[in-house]
Amino acid sequence: MSLTVDQRPGFANAKFPDWLLSLRIPLLVFGHAVLFAIAFVSAYELRFDLQIPADHVANLWRMMPYVLATQILTFWVFNTFHGWWRYVTFRDLLSFVAPLTVTGLLLWIGGQFVSVAKIPGSIIVLHIVLSGLLIMAARSSWRIYSEVLGKAKVPFKKQRPAKSRALMISNHHDTLVLANQINSQTNSATQIVGILTSNKYPRKAVRAGIPILGKPDDAPKFKDEMNVDQVWLVAGSIPGPQLLTLKTLYDEAGLKTLVIPAAIDRSPSGSFIPVREIVIDDLLQRDSVKLDNSLINRQLEGQSIMVTGAGGSIGSEICRQLMKFNPKQLVLVDHRENSVFLIHNELLSLPNTNTSLIPAVGDILDLPRMQMLFREYQPAIVYHAAAHKHVGLMEENPGQAVQNNIQGTKNIADLADRFGVSKFVLVSTDKAVNPTSVMGCTKQMAERYVLALGIQSATRFIAVRFGNVLGSAGSVVPIFKEQISRGGPITITDPEMTRYFMTIPEASQLVIQAGCMGNGGEIFVLDMGEPVKIVDLAKKMIHLAGLPESAIQIRFTGARAGEKLFEELYFDEETMIPTPHEKVFAAKHRTLQYDQVSRSIEILMNCVHESPTVVRRMLQDAVPEYRPTTGRVPSRQEVSVDKDDSDSNLVVSG
Repeated sequence: MSLTVDQRPGFANAKFPDWLLSLRIPLLVFGHAVLFAIAFVSAYELRFDLQIPADHVANLWRMMPYVLATQILTFWVFNTFHGWWRYVTFRDLLSFVAPLTVTGLLLWIGGQFVSVAKIPGSIIVLHIVLSGLLIMAARSSWRIYSEVLGKAKVPFKKQRPAKSRALMISNHHDTLVLANQINSQTNSATQIVGILTSNKYPRKAVRAGIPILGKPDDAPKFKDEMNVDQVWLVAGSIPGPQLLTLKTLYDEAGLKTLVIPAAIDRSPSGSFIPVREIVIDDLLQRDSVKLDNSLINRQLEGQSIMVTGAGGSIGSEICRQLMKFNPKQLVLVDHRENSVFLIHNELLSLPNTNTSLIPAVGDILDLPRMQMLFREYQPAIVYHAAAHKHVGLMEENPGQAVQNNIQGTKNIADLADRFGVSKFVLVSTDKAVNPTSVMGCTKQMAERYVLALGIQSATRFIAVRFGNVLGSAGSVVPIFKEQISRGGPITITDPEMTRYFMTIPEASQLVIQAGCMGNGGEIFVLDMGEPVKIVDLAKKMIHLAGLPESAIQIRFTGARAGEKLFEELYFDEETMIPTPHEKVFAAKHRTLQYDQVSRSIEILMNCVHESPTVVRRMLQDAVPEYRPTTGRVPSRQEVSVDKDDSDSNLVVSG
């Protein structure tokens, strides 16, 4: 479900002739001149108690042209004749302070040097104050009419359809402002009639024109009292467990719970505010990530950046996040042409027009193609997110995992070293720790190679580990959703299986944060919070579907090859070191010998076309910590989805 609150500029739909629009600025200048003249005359009237002496009357009319010319010129220089009055804000009104102040100074200075141009100081002050009040009243008039008078019931006036009435949960000033903006839109289908907050406010306090009614769990009692049918909240503003409790409470009361994006995720143009229903990401939401934007901006602004795997779940989100920091150019590398096309088109639609976007279709195993891209675009920073990540599929195709995850990483890392890349960030996984799967083992080898290469390279090589991401194609969430829509069963490999989960934006933001913090040689581990039982995840999704838990069968099918019951974030010999960012840790790893790691990769590459058994045995020789698990063999009726997210192996579709 996706609703929108329309915020398109009013004149975009109004039918004004072009000739009238072309006269808009001249008419505004004329209107302001009339207001300035009224203010100047009124200043004299107030100064002399409506009895202006004859000599001052003469001075008033003599100085009128000089005053109007000065004031109009000052407003023109400060560019205050632009902007639609219908959408005037408090910030727009404050923009008049500077030109009014400058006007007053110019009038006073002129009087000091030209005696015939002298205007009494008290009249100058009164004129400036009255000018400001008249302009503010004029510019606010359209909004006052549309928001207050325009909503009054007028006989014979065609009434708009009744709006839905909603409460908004707000613990922050920005949300209060947003609620007021929503109510200001005449085309909005919803009216916010009250605020619920955990903060302490006086009883019946009013903020942004909307009453504070109580706490979030008070919503049900206002359903009938205020004819409310919805509760709105901002994404990420309420921890998942509390949100689940509130949603249950609201469902029982017959209130619909809807979510609007946080300010950072809303369209900068303010063209619309998407409103959606709660998804599983919201229920697993932890405190929002606070980035060190000054550090990130210093390192990324104006740089040439390459992202491999740019069309995948993590790679594409890294690209979206990078665009916020105005890189000079962004090279989007992926072997899937459709994925490159989609992310390239999406980024082109963003308001950032300073970044040059280069869609680059190419395989990281195609060394000449990758070499050409490095030579042509000279990236200063590389985010390497390209990899085969599907655990179950890589168990069946270990040679391909070795080629793509190890040799492909080696290709990009070697080119980064050769072409003088400043930083190389490897996107790794918790499955690389004490690996039990081919995918995890190949990612461990990728970590080893870039860190060993970094010892002898001017390029700063960094690895970042995190767990499963929610909601990407082929991951556990869409599979569960599809199984629920079919009426079940939901199939889970083991009742005790747990995983660390992050949302895609959270993981991508922290990858960028860790990359900017790194000085080379670090393995950064992202704070994944508490592990989540997969069976609990399934139950929450059943609840989100509006069904009782008993309505959908949960079937346990047994662990598959390569699976762990519990994931780990670091090896026993690695020490977790805090960093300046509370959600990023550094793992101090053992010293690696470049020659030894390179020799292991060479041996592995010589056997990639051998049988899966041979490849797995060679991986064990290269990574002693690798302990392959056999698990059960999936039946022909079971379906595994081959997509780009490593948590999809948790589920076997029945």
